[in-house]
Amino acid sequence: MPKANPHQVIKLPVTIFNDRYLLGRFSTERFSRSATLFEDAVTRCVHYGFTNIKPPIARIFFVKGVSWPFLRYRMLKHGYLFLPVHLEDIEQGSLKGVWMIDEPSLKPDVVLYFAHGGGFGMGSAYFYLEFLLVTLKLLRSKFSNPAIFALDYSLAPESSFPTQVEQALAGYNYLLGAKNISPSRICIAGDSAGGTIMLSLLLRLARPNVDGRVHWELNGEAKTATAQSNKPGMACLISPWATLVSPAHQDTESDYLDAFRLHVFAHGYVGRRGSVYDPVASPGNCKDLVWWRQAAPLKGFVISYGSEEVLACDIRDLAELLQGSGVRVVLDEDEGGIHAWPVAGLFLGSTTESRIKGIRRMVDRIAEAMVGI
Repeated sequence: MPKANPHQVIKLPVTIFNDRYLLGRFSTERFSRSATLFEDAVTRCVHYGFTNIKPPIARIFFVKGVSWPFLRYRMLKHGYLFLPVHLEDIEQGSLKGVWMIDEPSLKPDVVLYFAHGGGFGMGSAYFYLEFLLVTLKLLRSKFSNPAIFALDYSLAPESSFPTQVEQALAGYNYLLGAKNISPSRICIAGDSAGGTIMLSLLLRLARPNVDGRVHWELNGEAKTATAQSNKPGMACLISPWATLVSPAHQDTESDYLDAFRLHVFAHGYVGRRGSVYDPVASPGNCKDLVWWRQAAPLKGFVISYGSEEVLACDIRDLAELLQGSGVRVVLDEDEGGIHAWPVAGLFLGSTTESRIKGIRRMVDRIAEAMVGI
């Protein structure tokens, strides 16, 4: 049986007490000043886990077998005996995901196509179900029959790039084909590594055979049609990991991410044969403005991030790059925020409004761009 780690038993509580109650008034980090004790403690624990626990072990907490019972518990806690929407597991060859919709007999008027985060090596669509169910509920106030398709892509390092991008493409074509969704009604979305995959998907759609790097098909599923005619309506990204490895990734006192560990995950994602500088694998390395104009969704991008997260500078650089190509970009910076807080805050927020604040803003942005298309 493993011994209790001294960091958890002694160092962490002492550090929290010291930072919050002894030196807190001298802190320059807004997150540490505004976060509740619970939010602060959990964020520090996540940082410890992110930097010390290997993905094959950490991913156990995110699989369906753990995430589903946890969701049921939280539903019962809030008075829900049954799922409030139609939910269906989708599995077609290499494509796996979860489809959710209010009224399955009717065609959706908007579809959020979502890829989860987790450093490419952790996470699952089921771990994000509560976040997605809240998102769907808020979308119902803006659209008549919204739907969400959450991609369950293969995890690294067992599966490496371009597998995940090809699976994302297969999912996109599933929506266009099997679900008969107009591309203009699709909002592609993702947080962190999921944002990377969706940015890669856009580049892949625009130039399917670029330099022969990404041109093969998974089980014949990833069939590519004309790029311009199949542009999605918009992209909504939460703390996207735009550049896999970059000196712009800087550790902060507040964020639970760690730049060195991120770069380790990045190399695991591309594998031995890949490169972390490949512009499809690492979209922030794509400096071709024409390519970005070809790849951009019809209504452009909405990107949210925290000012105190490791990826903040990288995200600002991405937004500047996209704007330089003439693409519409709405950039929502949360002052004092940390990585993917609209997702993390749902579990950690102390009030209902604080829990859904980031999601509500995201839904409002989607409605502003896509209602009436």
